[in-house]
Amino acid sequence: MTTVQGAKVPVALLTGGAAITLYLLFIGLPLIALLFRALEQDSFLEAMTGAHAMTGLRLSLFTSAISMGVVVAIGTPFAYLLARVDRPVVRLLDTLVELPLVLPPVVAGLAMLMAFGRQGFLGKWLEPLGVSIPFTVTAVVFAQMFVAAPFYIRSLRLGFQAVPRELEELSETLGVSPLRTFIRITLPLVRPSLLGGLALAWARAISEFGATMMFAGNFPGRTQTMPLAILTALESDLSVALAMAVLLTAVSVGILVALGLLGVAYRRDSQ
Repeated sequence: MTTVQGAKVPVALLTGGAAITLYLLFIGLPLIALLFRALEQDSFLEAMTGAHAMTGLRLSLFTSAISMGVVVAIGTPFAYLLARVDRPVVRLLDTLVELPLVLPPVVAGLAMLMAFGRQGFLGKWLEPLGVSIPFTVTAVVFAQMFVAAPFYIRSLRLGFQAVPRELEELSETLGVSPLRTFIRITLPLVRPSLLGGLALAWARAISEFGATMMFAGNFPGRTQTMPLAILTALESDLSVALAMAVLLTAVSVGILVALGLLGVAYRRDSQ
């Protein structure tokens, strides 16, 4: 214990407060510097709403919405399986799910190119059928799914694990089918985890850079998402790159806040 103006304050509290302050400064100062530097530019609004920025943003929103739809459709039952089945094979799958979190994005893009490229494991069979995935919008979606899905699956798995099995078993003993039990009982209970995981996955998908660059390329109007457009603008005009960076940051924060508020609202309604 230590004394601050006559009051006893735990040392742990002071240490924790100092650590929080340092961390907030560490992540906050770069964002503040980015915003102020962008606002100093005379062409800030024009660059942020220009054709280059809007094209990249529309593509990022479009592809990330598709990738999140696929992630939710496939990741939800997958997360439930990971939470409810305790077998060595499932534990191995759980480890593999988290592998994209530790892979460098460039490696992830190169790996997908080796799998789906013209000479890849699957690509060489798809090519004769007229199906080409690399350097297309589909490749952008694949790259986003690869890097973002683990955030959603991890969050939802933890949510499913927190739901008592007894509730599901009780529902089934009353004659309710497993599928109906999952939809009517289990899913509503994990909605905050679902929304939290979706927010993180969506923000990660919309900001994806390395895997997209390797697997989809950087073709304006076709595969040039917002992060790639920022890189392209940085090579010629810093003011445009700053404005687009602020816009992408605002969109990512908006997604996190909107889905976070939905989760808070649901928790309040369920209390």
